Amino acid sequence: MILLILGFLSALAVIALIAVAVTQNQPLPKNIKYGIVLDAGSSHTNLYVYEWPAEKENDTGVVKQVEVCKVEGPGISGYSHATEKAGPSLAQCLQQAKEVIPSAQHKETPVYLGATAGMRLLRLQNESAADKVLSSVGNTLRSAPFNFQGARIITGEEEGAYGWITINYLLGNFKQVSGWKKFLHSLKSLSETSGALDLGGASTQITFVSKDLSSESPKNQLYFRLYGKDYQVYTHSFLCYGKDQALQQKLARDLQAMENSSLPDPCFHKGYERTINISDFFKNPCTSDKKKQLPFSQLYIKGEGDYQKCRENIQKLFNKSNCPYSSCSFNGIYLPPLQGDFGAFSAFYFVMNFLNLTSEPNPLALNKVTSTIESFCARPWEEVKTAYHHIKEKYLSEYCFSGAYILSLLENGYEFTENNWQMIHFLGKIGSSDAGWTLGYMLNLTNMIPAEEPAGPPLSHGSYVGLMVLCSLVLVSVLLFAWLLFHKPKCLQKGIV
Repeated sequence: MILLILGFLSALAVIALIAVAVTQNQPLPKNIKYGIVLDAGSSHTNLYVYEWPAEKENDTGVVKQVEVCKVEGPGISGYSHATEKAGPSLAQCLQQAKEVIPSAQHKETPVYLGATAGMRLLRLQNESAADKVLSSVGNTLRSAPFNFQGARIITGEEEGAYGWITINYLLGNFKQVSGWKKFLHSLKSLSETSGALDLGGASTQITFVSKDLSSESPKNQLYFRLYGKDYQVYTHSFLCYGKDQALQQKLARDLQAMENSSLPDPCFHKGYERTINISDFFKNPCTSDKKKQLPFSQLYIKGEGDYQKCRENIQKLFNKSNCPYSSCSFNGIYLPPLQGDFGAFSAFYFVMNFLNLTSEPNPLALNKVTSTIESFCARPWEEVKTAYHHIKEKYLSEYCFSGAYILSLLENGYEFTENNWQMIHFLGKIGSSDAGWTLGYMLNLTNMIPAEEPAGPPLSHGSYVGLMVLCSLVLVSVLLFAWLLFHKPKCLQKGIV
């Protein structure tokens, strides 16, 4: 009888224990916070809205993109002759952000604007105009109901580093783990972070962790301590080697040998024609060193659609003759041996996606990529225009050049080969967030990835509750077995007799 009472009380205690574990460890109601980052690129500006649970500000893997708005018109550097219009151009996207973020949280939502290579070039060309553009966008952002945190031109190294942080954050390579998984996670090599390849209109960045990083070029080294781990990162930004400025460089080089105004260009489709005014051509800092007096005021481009000749022209942009270091990419810039996987995003992805080279589950072989771009360049312009009539003519006409340029940059510039080409993964989105530098920028400025690993419970909520239930069931089973063993029912006793 006593054992029966003890068993009953034990069962009640177990039920109470489970109830307490489940109710007391329920996650708190979500208190969502928001952040806004504007990516002021050379060709256009994008506004991104991010959200995260407030109670998990120092965890990783919790921030997600909830809105993106493309600002109409050119990038803010395009307003150099009408600087007062740069700020108002952002109004429509700011209004969209106001509708996405609850009004009660507008005042506490930080808003950042980072300007990239387009504004770096404008600052080199006309510092006064660059300052006025930044002042204009700053005034507009201050007048918005958000918590304005600054509008500034970020360096190429920052752009590369924040892109690297973004993709590794979204891929879970910094993810905080606990309990028994923590031991397994600690066995992972730092090389399991992914390198970042970013291509814009005016610059391109390469960033990755390298075990072989030497002290030859300190300006290309960055050090991060994230979640208790040290990362030694190589990064470099090539100003004037974004796809738009690379085309300008190629044309400026072509002009040097011209005696009349007609340029047969292998990087445009056969049948395509374009006229360029030369008066503004050499004002660009990327082409000013090739300035030349010409007997004509306009350049007439006539497409030839010859991929091989196009590649030969583009390869002249990469000076491989002089390397003052143990190894270089091009133009005498230090580059350690390539290591690990790489995520290639922004224009790398947009161009390759247009060419249908990103749809396969595994990266395509380099020879397949090359043959696809070569076939596209060989198509007549009228056929291409008809097939892609929904795409603006300027963008459509440059996909042949952009595809050939990407292969030249990756093969000739960075020396990716057939053997390691499949380490490159062309990324548009990771989960719901765009691959790019903006998320990493916000994470850094809001200190959302701590240097040291935050203290946390040894088990997650689900693991804790599951373990409590399992232990409780074991306890009940033991008590029931003990009761049956020491207090056999009379029917069993009679059967034994």
